[in-house]
Amino acid sequence: MSDDTPLGTNGLPPAALRALAEAEERRKAAALQEPRPKELGGRDGPDPARYGDWEKKGIAVDF
Repeated sequence: MSDDTPLGTNGLPPAALRALAEAEERRKAAALQEPRPKELGGRDGPDPARYGDWEKKGIAVDF
């Protein structure tokens, strides 16, 4: 089996070069955005939706 995909600079296929360029544009756009405001009265520590820890003041809550 042979791969006849033409390679661009650094030996990467054109699709990979486009993806890298798009990612760089997203990083630049994200750097220009203002930081999100801090949640007032929210939980301290890691986000429970992300880590599955639904405990607040010793009470475990399962949605």
